[in-house]
Amino acid sequence: MPKKNGKAAFCSSLSKETGCCKVESIVAVDERGQMVLPKELREKAKLRAGDKLAIVSWDKGGEICCLYLIKTDYLAESVRGFLGPMLKEV
Repeated sequence: MPKKNGKAAFCSSLSKETGCCKVESIVAVDERGQMVLPKELREKAKLRAGDKLAIVSWDKGGEICCLYLIKTDYLAESVRGFLGPMLKEV
């Protein structure tokens, strides 16, 4: 997991300044609902067989307009960061 100042670094902006988010490729969904992530993208993202990805959706006006794939390692760290202060109070 990338680190910044000793903490996990997360993409949180679509701005060009961060260089964080961009269209990497376009994939098609087949008749069974499956899609293939291109090999170059899997290598760049260091995805291996058995890795887990969380699918996060963004609902806009009652319709899902965006789906994000997040490595569960990053998702878990994000949740811990969010819930950590609340758990300390309990």
